[in-house]
Amino acid sequence: MGAYRGFVTTESAFIAALRTLATDPAARGLLDDAAVLEIGGAELVLTHDMIVEGVHFLATDPPGDIAWKLVAVNLSDLAAKGAKPLGVLLGYTLADDDAWNEAFIAGLRQTLSAFRVALFGGDTVAASPGTARALGLTAIGLAEASPSRAGAAPGDHLWVSGTIGDGGAGLRIARRELDGPAALVERYRQPRPRLELGQALAPFVHAMMDVSDGLLIDAGRMADASGLAVEIDLAVLPLSASFISMLGEDREARLDAATMGDDYELLFAAPDAQAVELLALAERLGIPLTRIGEFAQGAGLRLRDGAETVPLPARLGYEHVPK
Repeated sequence: MGAYRGFVTTESAFIAALRTLATDPAARGLLDDAAVLEIGGAELVLTHDMIVEGVHFLATDPPGDIAWKLVAVNLSDLAAKGAKPLGVLLGYTLADDDAWNEAFIAGLRQTLSAFRVALFGGDTVAASPGTARALGLTAIGLAEASPSRAGAAPGDHLWVSGTIGDGGAGLRIARRELDGPAALVERYRQPRPRLELGQALAPFVHAMMDVSDGLLIDAGRMADASGLAVEIDLAVLPLSASFISMLGEDREARLDAATMGDDYELLFAAPDAQAVELLALAERLGIPLTRIGEFAQGAGLRLRDGAETVPLPARLGYEHVPK
């Protein structure tokens, strides 16, 4: 890793350096949401996400909601692979705060019950006073054929489930930066991984991932992994009534929604021939699916608003950079 010295202070650069180590086929070149290990004809899907106080959650967020979010963001990665969850391993920073720890455990119990997921084990470490809480979770699932980020083909359409921007808008409300409906705060604190949808979509799609860091940055990652270009139409991005009531639905609002992150919706590439099946799935499950763009030969991300070309914003989404 010496060749990367001095150039690994961003998330993307650090992951690029790690790719020299992650050479097992299960790692999928670190281009995916999860590792996929083939065992006896089945696919064991493994993912690990961390959440950190001040980055992914606020110190004022209820501990039970933080437990929910920790589990949900990991299960969202399993959903993107069409996997059924089996269990989780917890990494917990133990602070000298009995009430907080007890509330977290109560929330974790409710969350595991809601998703019917087992706690297999994990680890705890003591935190120094004043240290930001850092929590980690490994989720394990089982899939029949898990789509990667890298499978999009020229001519595929780009689709997204649900609505976007709600989680980011809810964070602004929780920070008291703006006033808005409680439903958006719930979307930020208690995201809903699309597990059933992911399992239903897996046989029909060429590529799939979840939207965690922002629609634009994540769509760009799918295009890069697939060796293609992708164009997104801002005019058709799905926004909720709650989001529109708070921030509107003009171009600025749609760009805001597309770069916020914390959506945990599914983003996927599928050929036009599958559109009828996809819309039938959406109707059966009661989860809207919206066609928002197309893949083509080339590289990079392009935006339009209807027929008008739109320049890329300076920030496409969230990327971890040391402060």
